[in-house]
Amino acid sequence: MTARGVEEYAVCGRDSGPYALTTGPDGALWFTLVHSGQIGRLVPGQEPTSHQLAPDSGPTVISNGPDGALWFTEYRAHRVGRITTAGQVTEFALPTAQCGPFGIAAGPDGALWFTETAADRIGRLTADGSVTEFPLPRTGAFPSAIAAAGDAMWFTMNQANAIGRIGMDGRVTVHELPTEAAAPVGIAVGPDGGVWFTEIAAGQIGRRAPDGRITEYALPDRSARPHAITTDADGTAWFTEWGGNRVGSITSDGAITTHELPTPASEPHGITVGPDGALWTALETGALARIEPATTRTDRSDSTARTDSATRNTEQRKTS
Repeated sequence: MTARGVEEYAVCGRDSGPYALTTGPDGALWFTLVHSGQIGRLVPGQEPTSHQLAPDSGPTVISNGPDGALWFTEYRAHRVGRITTAGQVTEFALPTAQCGPFGIAAGPDGALWFTETAADRIGRLTADGSVTEFPLPRTGAFPSAIAAAGDAMWFTMNQANAIGRIGMDGRVTVHELPTEAAAPVGIAVGPDGGVWFTEIAAGQIGRRAPDGRITEYALPDRSARPHAITTDADGTAWFTEWGGNRVGSITSDGAITTHELPTPASEPHGITVGPDGALWTALETGALARIEPATTRTDRSDSTARTDSATRNTEQRKTS
């Protein structure tokens, strides 16, 4: 898939730090401002607005909830927050002190599931504020991003070099990665049930097929430090290259395309499909970038790189 163009939209000062974003039920982009403690909102073509939290709360990842509101983690305040499309904020304290909540996503059970990076736990939060925490079978795993798939949640274990699956009953299964010290961060689930994830330290994109096989795809720039990842309706995975100042895409057959961002060192983090069908990414230097995808896959640009020769295929099956 090729891109027609990249545009940037300033949404705050350079020190506020747009970090993650999602498309809300109101057709707007909602994003976190991790350094200034705000939740921002942008309707493409209009002026951005923001809602102030505690300045040092560190809002990090934001996701749609099952209740029509937006839910987000407060990494520094060790809370989970909820904001309605009208801007009303509710915050929920977590049972474990200094737990460092990071990733968050709505589960198939109607609850919010989140990672506790500093506590080696996965949390579950209901709309009425009831919290349950599930310990991981590894210490120092630093669970990071989390995504829903069918009847379970998938998450990355950044320091354990693995991805994990947790069922609605709290049972955790760990799946080791082929590359040592790959440090997975972002994770997303495609329409076919395949689990995509970024390996920030290895410069690779990984995919776990529904049958359990794990394949790793080396990026053209191994120092790109891929961070966040999402999938579009076609099943193409889109990811940010935090160290390479690019947005990339990868198809299920391993074809990689990269798109340079206009502003040098813009630090792209979160990525999502926007309300207009384009890909949007949060730039920590104060903007959101829009990448317009082409409508077909047949006309690939010169920036497309097939990485079959650099691909590591591992016939890893499910672990128990």
